[in-house]
Amino acid sequence: MPTLADLPPPLILGVAVSLGLLFGSFLNVVIHRLPREQSVVTPGSRCPACGTPIRAYDNVPVLSWLLLRGKSRCCGAKISARYPLVELLGGLFAWALVETVVSDLAPETAWWRVLLVFALYLALGLGLIAAAFIDLEHMLLPDEITIGGTLLGIVTVPLRPEATWLGSLGGAVFGFLLIWLPFDLLYRALRGQSGMGLGDAKLVMLAGAWFGWPGALFTLLAGAVQGTIGAIVLLLTQGKIEEPQAVREERAELLKHLETLEGEERRAFEDELAKDPIAKEPEPGLIKARLPFGPFLALSALEFLLFGKVLVREYLQWFWPGL
Repeated sequence: MPTLADLPPPLILGVAVSLGLLFGSFLNVVIHRLPREQSVVTPGSRCPACGTPIRAYDNVPVLSWLLLRGKSRCCGAKISARYPLVELLGGLFAWALVETVVSDLAPETAWWRVLLVFALYLALGLGLIAAAFIDLEHMLLPDEITIGGTLLGIVTVPLRPEATWLGSLGGAVFGFLLIWLPFDLLYRALRGQSGMGLGDAKLVMLAGAWFGWPGALFTLLAGAVQGTIGAIVLLLTQGKIEEPQAVREERAELLKHLETLEGEERRAFEDELAKDPIAKEPEPGLIKARLPFGPFLALSALEFLLFGKVLVREYLQWFWPGL
């Protein structure tokens, strides 16, 4: 049976990048449909503007967007640059996995196990990329990604090098409590509302399930640092931090629907809205500004996936030289 040592590196890289690009294309479907509670399987890819099915030759990752000059063939509508960006990120991430995760496997690893390990981490990375883009647009982290990714991290412990059941389960619990205790439970008791969404807690829980408590802690701390930098950049370039347009539109739809209700039905809907911090207009002031935190958590988790061993080693050597 062929092993990793028998596989030509150009073949590995070519297959990996091709898969990354192809699944990156599918990721655009997930990003568009999942927050709208639509099936990501059926119907097939369609033009978001007019609904016309997209032909295979117009659905080649990155290349089709360039050849069509960013416009739909069927109706001429503008195609967001997000589509080729996500596809390109899928390909680049697959390349990075080959250089880090795959290259770190033992040369005698069977080819099917190499493919399986690559597929698992590719699914994790693509899920994090999808979560980042969905949160940027909707300030929402879907359970399908956060809880689904957590369960995938736990059940695949035997297939992942250096992973343990205790590390995965303990990391997941630690990651969730790391945000839930101070930013939801205690903050709600003091201020009457949550300081961070449970989606963020579930995303850090996902990181803990895959990388143990060090990965969960790194994801939160590095995410906080990078989120602060992002907020500063927005303030310097735009002078303010605004909610995504989609969030404002969704809030308007909710309030419009509320006006159509009466009596007990209206009170029940008002109670539901009261539990959702996004359903309320943000209060004025920089401190009350809303910035999606999910993209920074997802970025930090990806950083730990690709560079975690190096980061931990450098950290330990900094504290204990010569270790």
